[in-house]
Amino acid sequence: MAASPAAAAALLILFALGAAGGVAADGSDHRYKMYEPVPLYANKVGPFHNPSETYRYFDLPFCSPEKVKEKSEALGEVLNGDRLVDAPYKLDFRSEVESKAVCSKKLTKEDVVKFRNAVAKDYYFQMYYDDLPLWGFIGKVEKGGKADPSEWKYYLYRHIIFDILYNNDRVIEINVHTDQSALVDLTEDKETNVDFLYSVKWKETPTPFEKRMEKYSSSSNMPHHLEVHWFSIINSCVTVLLLTGFLATILMRVLKNDFVKYAHDEEAADDQEESGWKYIHGDVFRFPKNKSLFSAALGTGTQLFALTTFIFLLALVGVFYPYNRGALFTALVVIYALTSGIAGYVATSFYSQLEGTNWVRNLLLTGCLFCGPLLLTFCFLNTVAIAYSATAALPFGTICVIVLIWTLVTFPLLVLGGIAGKNSKSEFQAPCRTTKYPREIPPLPWYRRTIPQMAMAGFLPFSAIYIELYYIFASVWGHRIYTIYSILFIVFIILLIVTAFITVALTYFQLAAEDHEWWWRSFLCGGSTGFFVYGYCLYYYYARSDMSGFMQTSFFFGYMACICYAFFLMLGMVGFRAALFFVRHIYKSIKCE
Repeated sequence: MAASPAAAAALLILFALGAAGGVAADGSDHRYKMYEPVPLYANKVGPFHNPSETYRYFDLPFCSPEKVKEKSEALGEVLNGDRLVDAPYKLDFRSEVESKAVCSKKLTKEDVVKFRNAVAKDYYFQMYYDDLPLWGFIGKVEKGGKADPSEWKYYLYRHIIFDILYNNDRVIEINVHTDQSALVDLTEDKETNVDFLYSVKWKETPTPFEKRMEKYSSSSNMPHHLEVHWFSIINSCVTVLLLTGFLATILMRVLKNDFVKYAHDEEAADDQEESGWKYIHGDVFRFPKNKSLFSAALGTGTQLFALTTFIFLLALVGVFYPYNRGALFTALVVIYALTSGIAGYVATSFYSQLEGTNWVRNLLLTGCLFCGPLLLTFCFLNTVAIAYSATAALPFGTICVIVLIWTLVTFPLLVLGGIAGKNSKSEFQAPCRTTKYPREIPPLPWYRRTIPQMAMAGFLPFSAIYIELYYIFASVWGHRIYTIYSILFIVFIILLIVTAFITVALTYFQLAAEDHEWWWRSFLCGGSTGFFVYGYCLYYYYARSDMSGFMQTSFFFGYMACICYAFFLMLGMVGFRAALFFVRHIYKSIKCE
């Protein structure tokens, strides 16, 4: 019996993930005996305010073994910029250590300069101990009240202290701090001898193993923060929904009056000249220009909507718990690959409904519409990361795996979906016949043109999400932890509702002005929220963050452009579908000659 395409695709992806570096879990149940070695991995170092600009731990001249042993990593971890290696510290289970030497090292002038530059940029290090994350700064700057940086003092921490909590035979929590009295002066460019030390202290705790990750989400779940968060979201949503309800009431009354008027006109005089949206009933279902591009955008938007929905489902069931390394990136790659069939089916089936003939070209356009800009952006940013020798630069093997997934899974499913869509042979359901020649659109005021309408359409949905955007940005482009996915899901639902309604309202006003070219307008108005989100990116970068440097700036604006473009396609699809449903409904309700 032949396996289904979905099963074959899943097997291919599992194979590819294994080729990327194995699975993230090592099969351990996290139970240890007295003095048994517990894995400690050094991950990366980088400027605190530039989350994308991270480097390998041993890129700085710390104590390093003769041969650095790298940990096998999954695809998502590599995409996340994680590069785990064995740390130079030995933290055996319940084995206390006091000021033990890691190594004695003579720092050259170049080493001193490298450490000083890192301290000046607030470099931090990240490690993982039994899959628990820990961070610390590598040094400090003493300004002494002086404004001139040449007069500041730069110090390197040489003594790290690990505080570990355990419960029976399991590690529950780990914290790290530094000995403020054990400092190395880096102010001058001169060789210096350094004794790197570390201490380990163990303490028992009643916290069960199942709750050891709660510490990392407690900051976002603190009663005060949670209360303020919920209040802000509820305030924003109530305001938006009240405004939406107000506009809906007006629209329903206007439509009711239109129906009564048109019914009265039909009874009074059949030869009376029509006006308003009924006047253009012979043009309203005239197929749009660039129908292949329109269908491709609709298919890609539907796929991105499906991807977002599946990601939310995984988040709500707890898959993306704090510091589940690379889980989100792995899920994005896998689900995007498996949902490509949706894009192919929707695009070609709608293209066939629009009486398109070159379905192969339409399918290729669908496959490249989002992946093309994303690929170009990735190539540029990966080149920048390689130039900086940052961990964000993907290894050649990982790039091969992604290409393999696209070639063996994404593209075949896209083609299968396209063939199924082409063979569906469904016809476009139009309640009115389309005339042979289009009517001329009357002159319209400037505020009824596309760009002003997009500005009006995008503002209301953006106002529903802008509060939540800050928390998301602080998590993605900062060091905050986002765990309240229930709030985010509610905001997402409200965003969809408001986008659909505002697009319907603007489509009605467009038709009432006897402008029958509503297809592209509804898509552009629905997706215009993406432009507002990108505008918020500019505000966040300059007003709410301390990010700096060419690499971080490139990564922030480059990848946010791709995310906002995905927003545009997804919400554009939602806006058009809502407008299409509305237009069909109102023209079914009147008598069309």
